Amino acid sequence: MTTNTQANTQADTQANTQADTQADTQADTQAPRVRKRRATPAADPSRPSARNRSTRLLAALFLAPTIVGIVVFTVVPIAGSVVLSLFHWNVIDDPSFAGTANYREVFSDSTVLVSFRNTLVFMVLAVALQLLIALALALAVNGRMPMWLRSVFRSAFFFPLVLSAASISVVMKYLFNQDFGVVNWLLGLVGIAPVPWLTSENGAMATVILVYVWQQFGFSFLLFVGGLNNIPKEIHEAASLDGATGLRKHLAVTLPLLSPTLLVASVVGIINALQVFEQPYVLTDGGPGDSTRTVVMVIYETAFEQLRFGPASAVGVLLFVLIMAVTALQFRLSRRFVHYQ
Repeated sequence: MTTNTQANTQADTQANTQADTQADTQADTQAPRVRKRRATPAADPSRPSARNRSTRLLAALFLAPTIVGIVVFTVVPIAGSVVLSLFHWNVIDDPSFAGTANYREVFSDSTVLVSFRNTLVFMVLAVALQLLIALALALAVNGRMPMWLRSVFRSAFFFPLVLSAASISVVMKYLFNQDFGVVNWLLGLVGIAPVPWLTSENGAMATVILVYVWQQFGFSFLLFVGGLNNIPKEIHEAASLDGATGLRKHLAVTLPLLSPTLLVASVVGIINALQVFEQPYVLTDGGPGDSTRTVVMVIYETAFEQLRFGPASAVGVLLFVLIMAVTALQFRLSRRFVHYQ
C-alpha cells in the first residue's frame, strides 16, 4: 500500500511539473507575438487612403464641368469687360488705349445718369411689391386649403416665370394700349377715363413695374411657401395660446422665422431688378423720353447700336460694382435682422 501511494504521488508530481513546463513554454512562445502586435504602428489618419483619393477624384470630375462653365461664361467675360472698358473699340478699327476716358464720359453723360436713377427707383418699387404680393399669397395658400388646390395655385403663380419676358411684354403692350387696350376697356365699364399707360412718364414706369412683378413674383412665392412649411406648427400653436393671432402673429412669429428665406428672395430679386431689360425695351423703348430707360438698355444701345464697346463696358463695370455693393449691404444688414433657428 505504501509503495502504491508513493508511486501515485510521484506520478502526480511529474504530471504537474510537465503541465507547468508546457504552459510556460506556450506563454513564452506567444509572448513575442503579442509584442509584435503591439509594436505594429497605427495608420496615419492624415495620410489619405486609396479610397479617399478615388472619392476626391470622382468629386473633382463631377465638379469640373460646372467650374469650367463658371470660368468661361462668367469670370472671363467680367475680366474682358474690365479690360475693354479701358479701350476705344468699334469692332471695325483696332482697339486704342483710352485709360479712364470712358469712365469720365460715362459720369458726364446725362442719359447714363438718368438710367441709373430709373434703375434704382425701379428696383425699390418692383422688389418691394414683388415680395409683398408673394408673401401675402404664400400665407393664403399655406392656410387651410385642400392639397390639390394648393398645387393648382402653385402651378398658376409660377407659370409666368417660365414664359419669355419678351413675348409677355408684347402681349402686355396691347393690353395696356390707351386706345384699344383691354385694361382701359375694363376701366371704362366702371366710368374711369382711359389712362395713358405707355405714353406718360409715371404711367409708363408703373406699367413696366406691374408687368415685371406679374412675371417674377412666382419665384419668391415658391421660396416663401417652402419657408413657411419649414416653420414648426408647435410655434404657431404656442403663439396662439399666448394670444397672438392674425397680423400680430405673423409680425411677431412668422416674419422672424421666415427672415432667412426673405433674405434669399430679396437678394435674388434685387439682382434681377437691377438687370431689367426686356420689359422696358419692348413696352416703352425707354420712353417717353428717358423715363423708363434702364442701365442694361444703355449698355445694349451703346454697344450694339452705336458700336462704342468701350463706354458700354464701362457702364457694365459700374453696374457690376453697384450689384456687388447692394448685395454686400444686404448681407451686412442680415447679421442684425435675420434670425436662424
